[in-house]
Amino acid sequence: MKKEYDFSKAKKNPYLHALKKQITIRLDADIILYFKHLSDDNDIPYQTLINLYLRDCAQKHKKLNVEWSSKK
Repeated sequence: MKKEYDFSKAKKNPYLHALKKQITIRLDADIILYFKHLSDDNDIPYQTLINLYLRDCAQKHKKLNVEWSSKK
């Protein structure tokens, strides 16, 4: 390995904007299990499936409908 490298002609990564960002998210165990089963059926990593689902929701501008019920 060289002691020094010449980066004067280096180019920035053209795919930098497409890189994914790592975050921490807490999901219920049954949700993770659901996507893991889907991933086994479709031969796709479960995190990729979750990302695809969330991307679909974002692209279609899906809105969450939350209704709280007060049972007595």
